[in-house]
Amino acid sequence: MTDPLREKLINAGRVLVDEGQGDYVWGHISARLPDDPNRFLMKPGCVGIEEMTQDNIITVDIEGDKVAGPWPRHNEVYIHSEVMRARPDINSVLHTHPEHAIAFSSLGKPLAAMSNDGTMFSAGVPVFSETTDLITDQPRGKAVAKCLGQYNALILRNHGIVTAGRTVEEAVFLAIKLERACRIQMLAESAGGPKLFVKEEELADKRKRTNRGDSQSNAFSYLVRRWHLRCGCEVPKEYRADLENFDRTGYKG
Repeated sequence: MTDPLREKLINAGRVLVDEGQGDYVWGHISARLPDDPNRFLMKPGCVGIEEMTQDNIITVDIEGDKVAGPWPRHNEVYIHSEVMRARPDINSVLHTHPEHAIAFSSLGKPLAAMSNDGTMFSAGVPVFSETTDLITDQPRGKAVAKCLGQYNALILRNHGIVTAGRTVEEAVFLAIKLERACRIQMLAESAGGPKLFVKEEELADKRKRTNRGDSQSNAFSYLVRRWHLRCGCEVPKEYRADLENFDRTGYKG
C-alpha cells in the first residue's frame, strides 16, 4: 500500500535534483509523522535524494535514532531532529548543498532584496558559522536549531542550506528560492555588485505575496509534473488533478 507522505518525499527528492540540488548521495529531507510528532520519515543514507522509494525511506525518533527501516541513517540526522524538537510548527526539514548558496556564503555578505527570490528572504537569513564541519551530534544540531530560531531558512557557511516548512512543499519551495536568490546576487556581484534594490516600502507586501501556501503547492505540483514528463513517466493522478481542477478564479500569480 502506498503511503502518501512517503510518496511526497519521493517526489520532493526528484524535484530537488531536477532543480540542481542533488549532491550524489548527500543531502536529505524529512517529514514529521502526523500521528506521532516525535517521529519523522527521512531519506536514508547511501542513495541519492532522487532514489527514495516506499521501501527505503527510514523512520527516526526525536533523539535522532532510527526506529524503522533497513537502510542506514544520515550522520546529520540531528539537523532534522533538533529543528523539529525546537519548532513544533515545523513538519519538514531539508538540507542540501546547492552550489550558488555555498559560494555566496563565502562572500560574507547579507542576502539582498534585489530579485523576487531575494525579497522572500528580506526579513533575514541566519548564517550558521559555529562550524563548517558536518552536523553530526545533538549539541551541533541544537546550535543549528537555535541559529534558525523562528526563521524558515538558514545558510550553513561553506557547507549548504537548511529549510524548515510546515509542509514538504514549503521546505522544498524555500530551498529552491534561496538558491535562486543566491545565484542572482552572485551574478550581480560578478558584474560589479548590485546597485538597485526592491523598494523598502514594498518589501513586506511583496514577501507575503511571493511566499504564499498556494504558491508553494502550485510550484511543487508543477515541478512534479515536469519531472514525470521529462522522464516519459505517467504524471501521478493527484498532480494531474491539480492541473485539471485548478480554480482560476481570483488567481493572483
